[in-house]
Amino acid sequence: MFSKACEYGIKAAIFITYKSQQAGMVSLTEISNEIDSPVAFTAKVLQQLTKNKIVDSIRGPAGGFQITRKKAEKIKLSKIVSVLDGDSIYKGCGLGLPRCNDKNPCPIHHKFAEIRSQLKQMLETTSLWDLSKDINNGDAFLKQ
Repeated sequence: MFSKACEYGIKAAIFITYKSQQAGMVSLTEISNEIDSPVAFTAKVLQQLTKNKIVDSIRGPAGGFQITRKKAEKIKLSKIVSVLDGDSIYKGCGLGLPRCNDKNPCPIHHKFAEIRSQLKQMLETTSLWDLSKDINNGDAFLKQ
């Protein structure tokens, strides 16, 4: 459903939010290990998230990545998806057909439109803080 970049970007942002509340800065290596992503790929994803002001980055020996609680409460998953995947998740055909639309629908077009609408609602109303709380409470996990 999401691209690998978006999948890892969401995981990284949740993990950074969670760890920022405990220890402050989080290293690239720690993030990469926690989300099971290659370091170089994780660095590129984090670069995009930093550039778009989702993640804060500080260079140097005591540096790393962080997201404050105040910021995490405001950042919705839809922003991460938009930065890393654009709006294709909201517009693409469920079967991958290039010209699927309301006038020329694929067999699952109308059912998929309903699911896509629910997904959009969830992404627009769920914050990084909401998800990091679930990890902190032990109700959810990033790595199993």
